[in-house]
Amino acid sequence: MNIYPFLLLALLLACSSQTEENSTKEPAEETEQKTNSLKNPQAQNPFDSTYLFSIDYLTGKFDPAKQPEFVRFGAPYADEEGYFLHRLAFEAFAKMYEAARQDGIKLTIISATRPFIRQKAIWEAKWTGKRPVEGKNLAKAVKNPVKRAQAILRYSSMPGTSRHHWGTDIDINALENSYFEKGEGLKTYQWLQAHAAEYGFCQVYTAKGSKRPHGYEEEKWHWSYLPLARKLTALAQNKLKNEDINGFLGAETAKQIHVVERYVLGINPDCL
Repeated sequence: MNIYPFLLLALLLACSSQTEENSTKEPAEETEQKTNSLKNPQAQNPFDSTYLFSIDYLTGKFDPAKQPEFVRFGAPYADEEGYFLHRLAFEAFAKMYEAARQDGIKLTIISATRPFIRQKAIWEAKWTGKRPVEGKNLAKAVKNPVKRAQAILRYSSMPGTSRHHWGTDIDINALENSYFEKGEGLKTYQWLQAHAAEYGFCQVYTAKGSKRPHGYEEEKWHWSYLPLARKLTALAQNKLKNEDINGFLGAETAKQIHVVERYVLGINPDCL
């Protein structure tokens, strides 16, 4: 009797069984890998997104409404609907908001993410005189382009240089330092000085002096979420050039003013 056909059949059945066993294991292994990736902090690291490390991101040339890491919000955290922040910055602010509320302090965001196109509109309105700066029409009062840019830069950023592009920075309650020097404003500022760091926030534009000789004037209302902003500040320090600041009226002054070194990086050293 020829046994070879039986041996061949047995071998084929064994191979088929092994293949079937492997095919049932693969999905389980894939599921385990996916589960592990969810547990891995790197898998949820917001800096894994390529756009967050690009010059376009630093200069605000993106739509926050289309970015998966940004959230849209309004009341009770803000004075109106439709603001955007990076989700981690917003989550931190929400915790700070609640802690302040329990202490009798009301924190209200009045400005958050501003993309390049929004900052351009603000800048050019001031550049052309449509929007007065400290009561002056700069287009008529200041003919020298560098001096005109410097006058705007006392409190407003050039498009492409604002930290508000990043989704990490907020303006709180009012846009005048005087508000924070008495009454409820003073209580709010004192609370922020005492507790904001507990939630990751830092006042980036403190009074100018030997520790901060360059940059914008003091802004007691402007606070930055450092766990994200520090990384972006470092990226700006290493990658952003004055030549990258373009696409708006007066952009030719960026290099002459050294806008990256003196304004983007001219912040409170405690926030670096």
